[in-house]
Amino acid sequence: MTLNEIAYNILNLVRGGRSSNNDHISLDQIKFNVQYYRAMFIRRDFTRNGIITRSLEQDLGCLELEKVDASKCCNLPVECAVYKTIKKIPKTVRFSFRDAITHVSDVTGIGTIPLVESHVVQWLPYDKYTKDKYKAYMIEDYMYVYNANGLGFINVRGVFEDPKDVALFDCDDSDCYNDNMDYPLPADMLQMITQGILSTELVMLSGSMNDTTNDAAQDTGTPPQPSPPNQGQK
Repeated sequence: MTLNEIAYNILNLVRGGRSSNNDHISLDQIKFNVQYYRAMFIRRDFTRNGIITRSLEQDLGCLELEKVDASKCCNLPVECAVYKTIKKIPKTVRFSFRDAITHVSDVTGIGTIPLVESHVVQWLPYDKYTKDKYKAYMIEDYMYVYNANGLGFINVRGVFEDPKDVALFDCDDSDCYNDNMDYPLPADMLQMITQGILSTELVMLSGSMNDTTNDAAQDTGTPPQPSPPNQGQK
């Protein structure tokens, strides 16, 4: 389903199938809540099962690398080759101890590059078994690749906080994404998100702000009349 279809479906459930021109609950509010609950349920499922559903993954394509001064990165010896992505990586869903990056490789997809924590990078030159191997790590939303001489591009996949960011990642045109495009969300999670929104967020909004007398009609109450001015006694 698309994000618009998801949001309209939830709004229709809130209305009980009725149309109204006095909605205090906007589609933008519903879309925000869909994104929020999506990230929450993905994080919960990974914590419980340690598994990421493939249908949630998005591919960033080929990311160009640029060489940077190694002395600026984790106290690496200056003779080490350090490369980073030219573009920032979109924010991923937050897990307890790692980013939700699911795959890093060369552009063939065959040469997988291990993703490590940035704080261990300073020790890589001293590991006799892996010091000559590629290693990837994240710093301030950029992906760095250790020992990346001759590696001009990498491929990255992950589960991202806002799927729209991925659609816009490699495009400078506002037409690259709209809410009528496919939204990465499995059917079982969609049901949980819908139930979560209906039972919490929208109940509070509709209960406190809904005009119960308006279904494309005006309220019929008569406003109180002002008291006549005091004429005084003669």
